[in-house]
Amino acid sequence: MAVEKIGIIMNGVTGRMGTNQHLVRSILSIREQGGLPMKNGNQLYPVPILVGRNENKLRRLSSAYHLEHYTTDLDTALSEKSNQIYFDSQLTTMRAEGVHRAIEAGKHIYCEKPTGTTAAEALELYTAAEAAGVKHGVVQDKLWLPGLLKLDYLIKSGFFGRILSVRGEFGYWVFDGYHQPTQRPSWNYRREEGGGIMIDMFCHWRYVIDNLFGEIESLTSLGATHVPSRIDEQGQEYACTADDSAYAIFQLKNGIVCQFNSSWAVRVRRDDLLTLQVDGTEGSAVAGLRDCYVQHDSATPKPVWNPDIESPIDYYAGWTAMPTRDPAGNAFKAQWELFLRHVAEDEPFRWSLLEGAKGVQLAELGMRSWREGRWETLPGLE
Repeated sequence: MAVEKIGIIMNGVTGRMGTNQHLVRSILSIREQGGLPMKNGNQLYPVPILVGRNENKLRRLSSAYHLEHYTTDLDTALSEKSNQIYFDSQLTTMRAEGVHRAIEAGKHIYCEKPTGTTAAEALELYTAAEAAGVKHGVVQDKLWLPGLLKLDYLIKSGFFGRILSVRGEFGYWVFDGYHQPTQRPSWNYRREEGGGIMIDMFCHWRYVIDNLFGEIESLTSLGATHVPSRIDEQGQEYACTADDSAYAIFQLKNGIVCQFNSSWAVRVRRDDLLTLQVDGTEGSAVAGLRDCYVQHDSATPKPVWNPDIESPIDYYAGWTAMPTRDPAGNAFKAQWELFLRHVAEDEPFRWSLLEGAKGVQLAELGMRSWREGRWETLPGLE
């Protein structure tokens, strides 16, 4: 058995998500297991090259995980032939420039979402990658969460019968910084820096809906900035210019209605930070990040409305937890492994930069729907 090394330029991984999910729990985890097994019997061993603007942060991160390669000069990293993949998890406003430079250098592209600040910019990345003949993909991590994998199994096995509707609840209370330290960076609440929950979460809802439930035909949405000011990382008060909550209805071509509430100004009283309730003619399910509960038609209680007495029905008791038959690992790592096999062995990988552009398109149309107060129809991007 031989080891085949593959250099991965990781731009912008000094942030929380880039460090934890992409570097530590994905790339370093693959290294710790000895690499990724390949068809030829060899092990594909990723070699990360950390790139960023702050040399001190890069040095500390490299030292913490005993890594050798880091630089503030992206061109130097791109010039190395052994670096075959460029990964980008920078601020959204900086993504297009970095990806375009990597495409011009002939690197395969894997990047976080949103893939652009506008649908046109995101689509331009896709067309540039296609024209250059490089492989490309976008992070769509929620598809590999255990709860959504269980939901996918239920759909494919016909558990629901005809699916009628999907209700998504996402979010949690993000402290404003006045009395408790905030747990999200301040740029999230500045539209001029690419912030806003609609551009963030609609990219997720697009691939979740597309891959599980069907094609979106139209949408209507309402955004809100419920918390008008917050405290930034320097302890200074600033005005929030981006939406911190979004309420949307998506009409699918197959007749399914999806409602998604997304908020950084909501306190959680549900099973998880994200829950999806799917109702069908034969049964229902509620999936979180890891667990999924089901109720078949045969086990559905028959409530009778009477507000004058306490309900005799325990509405939680009639639900059954699905067993975890196939334990799932980290969702980010699962998609990283698929992309690495796509590059090294030409395995299929359908979550391309085009899918990333579709997510930005949905967010863009959602903001227009909010701004103009009307339903929007989704045109095709192909």
